[in-house]
Amino acid sequence: RSMPQRPHMVATMADTCNVHVYDVSNALRSFDESGLPRQEQKPVYTFNGHRSEGFALDWSPVVEAQFATGDNSNTIHVHVAREGAAWHAMGAMRGHTGAVEDIQFSPKEKTVFASCSCDGTVRIWDTRSRGPMITATAHPDTDVNVISWNTNMSFLLASGADDGGMKIWDLRHIQNSPRPIAHYTYHTRPITSVEWHPTDESVLAVSSDDDQLSIWDLSVEEDEEAREASRAPRVSDSVRQLPPQLLFIHQGQHLIKELHFHPQIPGTILSTSEDALNIFKPATSI
Repeated sequence: RSMPQRPHMVATMADTCNVHVYDVSNALRSFDESGLPRQEQKPVYTFNGHRSEGFALDWSPVVEAQFATGDNSNTIHVHVAREGAAWHAMGAMRGHTGAVEDIQFSPKEKTVFASCSCDGTVRIWDTRSRGPMITATAHPDTDVNVISWNTNMSFLLASGADDGGMKIWDLRHIQNSPRPIAHYTYHTRPITSVEWHPTDESVLAVSSDDDQLSIWDLSVEEDEEAREASRAPRVSDSVRQLPPQLLFIHQGQHLIKELHFHPQIPGTILSTSEDALNIFKPATSI
């Protein structure tokens, strides 16, 4: 993952349990300048405090040079580099009882981030404390694989689980009333990636191990005319059961692992899978 404020700074987490930060400025320059000598890239920061490998890593979009990592031993570490100072890791943050699957920093708050886990919970943390501020049993009896924080409406969080379910949460009420404001079960295999549209607060994309990438618009409501049309004999049962919020389905990739909206080309999506990298623009108005 690259730092939003300085994209040439890249953080990685390896199966060696080590976290590294690299400065890839020279590698990026090689795209524009030919003849640059090949150089071995050494990390500017290494952290070996995780007890197991992990997959959760996210940079803060608000605080420069701050990111968090989570491992399979249920532990989270926050890493920071203050101006003019070396990188360092804060103390271990514990609360999950299963592997930490994903981390997302708040798009607005300097010290707040969310995490999800194999323990079925989504937890909200403050970097100034070692324990979670809020714990919500988001997907009981299944792993929560991915989360995404809405950058336009910062009280909305999406989560995707191993049972194929995708839920939308209002963080203003998640502690006292842990019920999602929306729950979709269209996908039939584990959810592998979810991301909100960068400029449209009601649109998000979801990928799954069922080899489908779906795009949703939560602002859509089924009207009476559409309801009557769906009852026509020519409409199959499978089409009749599709949620009205489902805008588009992308297929043709096997075991899709990650998706991202392009930050500069509106509506364009990049998706990676076991067999291909796809760049496409859905036939919708997103």
